[in-house]
Amino acid sequence: MALPKEFHEIARRVNNWGRWGAGDETGTLNLITDEVVRAAAGEVRTGRRVPLALPLRQDGVQTGVIPGRVNPLHAMVQLNQELFGPGTVACSDDVVTMGLQAGTHWDALTHVSHSGTLYNGRPADTVTAHGGAEFGGIDKVRHLVSRGVLLDVAGARGVERLAGDHAVTPEDLAAAEEFGRVRVRAGDVVLVRTGQVRLYLAGDRHGYGHPSPGLSVRCPEWFHARDVAAVANDTLTFEIFPPEIEDLWLPVHALHLVEMGMPQGQNWNLEELSTACGETGRYAFLLSAMPEPFVGATGTPVAPVAVL
Repeated sequence: MALPKEFHEIARRVNNWGRWGAGDETGTLNLITDEVVRAAAGEVRTGRRVPLALPLRQDGVQTGVIPGRVNPLHAMVQLNQELFGPGTVACSDDVVTMGLQAGTHWDALTHVSHSGTLYNGRPADTVTAHGGAEFGGIDKVRHLVSRGVLLDVAGARGVERLAGDHAVTPEDLAAAEEFGRVRVRAGDVVLVRTGQVRLYLAGDRHGYGHPSPGLSVRCPEWFHARDVAAVANDTLTFEIFPPEIEDLWLPVHALHLVEMGMPQGQNWNLEELSTACGETGRYAFLLSAMPEPFVGATGTPVAPVAVL
């Protein structure tokens, strides 16, 4: 089924192809300039560090709904092995097999395509079985440190967790700005809290995934107008699931990654951060969220840290 006219109209309004040159592979991360990072460092007042990643574990957020996206399978390959004879230093080593988007992660710009194209008009078939992403892989993102802003939509609405059928709207984002007495500006990384991860933390893996609140198809225009560098939230699907428009699957993914060239993150744990921001009355902070540089990968695990 072809994408509807409504999708293509939004796509035209948020499209960034060519904005940073025909060969650009990092999209809106170009908005994180040296000046933006310098200003972000000024947000640090207490030095309090808040981790935002879920633990990588075999009973993680994946339930088998998405084929191949397996939770980490961890195995030991050496146990206190004395490599140079008895009485010498011993080593323990381990290996892991996992889906790169299985836990807290970033989606690279090549994670989705639509109409046969990737960001900047590159052909979707440049992602291959053996080489992965020839263009725009996560390894092209060499650093990701900026001003982070928590838009606590659940907090602004006075609830611990949004209802499963709640589509986060631009009005919700603006209300969360007011709630946090903060203003999103160019080059920011926006973290949108729905509270949905509370289900996973309470042991309800299936309820965490579906039904899920998430971003509405109306949000990309809000982020585009503010020149946001990247967005992450605390859900499995990022956007509302099931979709708000019948049979229109993953439209926000396509608008962010393909049209805007804006990375997005899922499965971020924003609960401790919400508490910390509430205690300090400050919803902006220095955010370090460096992607693991897997060459040709369409996503990567990340262990973000907010510094208040």
